[in-house]
Amino acid sequence: MIDSVVFDLDGTLWDTCATCAIGWNNVLRRHGIAFREITPEDIGGIMGLSHDQCIRKVFVGLPESQLVLLTDETATEDTRLVAELGGVLYPGVEDGIARLSGRLPLFIVSNCQAGYVETFLARTAMGSRFRDFECWGNTGLSKAVNLKKIIERNALDSPIFVGDAPGDQSAARECGVPFVYVDWGFGACHDAERRFSSVPALTDWLLLERA
Repeated sequence: MIDSVVFDLDGTLWDTCATCAIGWNNVLRRHGIAFREITPEDIGGIMGLSHDQCIRKVFVGLPESQLVLLTDETATEDTRLVAELGGVLYPGVEDGIARLSGRLPLFIVSNCQAGYVETFLARTAMGSRFRDFECWGNTGLSKAVNLKKIIERNALDSPIFVGDAPGDQSAARECGVPFVYVDWGFGACHDAERRFSSVPALTDWLLLERA
């Protein structure tokens, strides 16, 4: 029986690709770095990677000094703009999280930069719904290690990890945690044992498994 749910963030609970694209272009212009316009599709294509990996995957060909600068400044700009402009919650997330939090402890594990999860919680007013979170920006460690930290820190016996990408599935597998794939995000997990295409369906199943 499930005793807790750990969620990935981007691609699982919300989408901030459009906002982050604005932020990355702001940083390019601010420093006069010659590069093409960054699009929301660029951001969506690298969601799930740690922030430093995202920068190196998108800005191929730039010198190391500019990559380091972009890594630092886009992280800050992302968080600032997300606090100002927000992101798009996937349909049913707000109600689903409200329903689940009354029955199960909820957590977040993300490969985002430091401060980003806090911004999500404040922007969506869901801070009281989640017990704890961990992210790459705080630890510099992999999603699997951060998932393990959440499990150990909160003494979870039977958690389940919900995510949208192969990296989430691998992290769950490495920790010996059941994985649930949601197919509305940025990745594709073709061999996932559990797959859902809507938040209400996922919520109903989780509550049934908890009952």
